[in-house]
Amino acid sequence: MVQQLPTETTPEIIYPDSDGQPMSDNTKQFRWIVVIKENLEILFANNDDVFVAGDLLWYPVEGNNKLRQAPDAMVVFGRPKGDRGSYKQWTENNIPPQVVFEILSPGNRTGKMLQKAIFYQRYGVEEYYIYDPDDIELTGFLRSGDLLEPIEQINGWVSPLLGIRFELKEDTLLIYRPDGQKFLTPVELDRLREVERQRAEQERQRAEQERQRAENAIAQLEQEQQRYQALIEKLRQQGIDPEQL
Repeated sequence: MVQQLPTETTPEIIYPDSDGQPMSDNTKQFRWIVVIKENLEILFANNDDVFVAGDLLWYPVEGNNKLRQAPDAMVVFGRPKGDRGSYKQWTENNIPPQVVFEILSPGNRTGKMLQKAIFYQRYGVEEYYIYDPDDIELTGFLRSGDLLEPIEQINGWVSPLLGIRFELKEDTLLIYRPDGQKFLTPVELDRLREVERQRAEQERQRAEQERQRAENAIAQLEQEQQRYQALIEKLRQQGIDPEQL
């Protein structure tokens, strides 16, 4: 009797969708993450091959579920939009995120940023931006060969890949789209929509008033024409030829 030995199977590797860490440490950090991520979504809304995400785990190497980072915001050119539990690079044509953003917070300081910089440098990020909303400091890195080199003059810098411009003020960071429109918070966007809605309503009301004035003018003209025709008829009934007058 032949006894068949059990075959060994490689256990399936699980790539968790969460690292158990909060998205942000405070409201200021969360607000900046939302502003940058959502405005990048708006910027590339009409480009189906640009994927934008916030706080999404990125696994660069298949088979290693410990090697990962979750950028506060990231942009991937060459990948379609759509929901993902995590970004597994080997299932994405091996395309890494090209641009990443990190927002500093009390639990996300220099040492951690250095670790992330090494990770991003090693796995293909081309532009890396770090913003400290407490000290109003922006740091940027641009790929040069195998290295992420610091951007010396960041104020007024225009991202080569995104086309957005950074402007540091005394109390905040301003980011502008290529068309000159400023990155806005959701509240500012809602207010802008309301202003546009009110402007459109005012235009609609003005158009309606113009239409009514035009209709009234036409009605008055028709009335004048009717009175003229009535006068002509009355003269003819009295034996008077209006054409001889």
